[in-house]
Amino acid sequence: MNAIFKSIAALSLAASLSQQALAAETINFGIISTESQQNLKTAWEPLLADLKTKTGLDVKPFFASDYAGIIEGMRFNKVQVAWYGNKSAMEAVDRADGEVFVQSVAKNGDPGYWSVVIVPKDSPIQTIDELLTCDKSKSFGLGDPNSTSGYLVPMTFVFGARGIDPKDCFKTVTNANHETNAMAVAMKQVDAAANNTENMALIQQNKPDAFANIREIWRSPLIPSDPIVWRKDLPEEAKTKLRDFFLAYGTANSTGDVAHEKEVLAGLKWAPFKASTDKQLLPIRVMELSKSIAKIEADASLSADAKAEKVKPLTEQKAKFEAELGTASNG
Repeated sequence: MNAIFKSIAALSLAASLSQQALAAETINFGIISTESQQNLKTAWEPLLADLKTKTGLDVKPFFASDYAGIIEGMRFNKVQVAWYGNKSAMEAVDRADGEVFVQSVAKNGDPGYWSVVIVPKDSPIQTIDELLTCDKSKSFGLGDPNSTSGYLVPMTFVFGARGIDPKDCFKTVTNANHETNAMAVAMKQVDAAANNTENMALIQQNKPDAFANIREIWRSPLIPSDPIVWRKDLPEEAKTKLRDFFLAYGTANSTGDVAHEKEVLAGLKWAPFKASTDKQLLPIRVMELSKSIAKIEADASLSADAKAEKVKPLTEQKAKFEAELGTASNG
């Protein structure tokens, strides 16, 4: 009888492992909505086709109308691997069992990119301080709330640093992807908007007439290049295939057509990838906490004691991340 039970258990285990292996063969690859889905498909499909061919995994693109759709897709295992900005990657790591494993590299070799604030070329606004008159006469376009360069960075370094709530400053505040914000500025539908240097390079390439109608008035500190994130519970075999593919792609270590791979990367405005970990998110964690602290300190409804009570744990957490960031930088 025990032998029968053992056989049944063995069969059940084998079936379970078989189901896991079958599931692991399909990788839904999430792509955040920085611009129109058609533009994203054009840029990403060649890379994903090569990923499918080289790894044998059934790789399928997964799009959503906003960043949250990709984060939630990973959270509920509808997305197994995704390209994120750092802010959305942080959310995926914290809420969706995600883990950073490689990082993109700018085509020109820059270690990251920059958030920018842009205005129409002939706008009378010349500086960020001239934009922030806060008389509710102007309109502003922020990025997706889960965007690093379109939301977190300007909220931290433009608004939070000055104790300003955009909704109290502007006539209207809208949220849109980078491409939509750039076009809104070019067509004078908003007085100013947040964007980033990577997207501006794409606008210059794909829509030069619109780019000619845009002017930058503010640039942020450097933002780490975008990460690729996988779910931690992916089988190790699949992780190895994914890591090996990305780290070899477009390099001398590739067994494919390197010239083709470099061309595909150029379409994404990237050079070959490099290895990374969740530690690349530390500057973003510091920014997020700085923004939260600034918001509390600017809250006129709170007493000094109430502010101090709320700020203390955030300041301690920020100091911890800053210490880890210093260790990571020295390492």
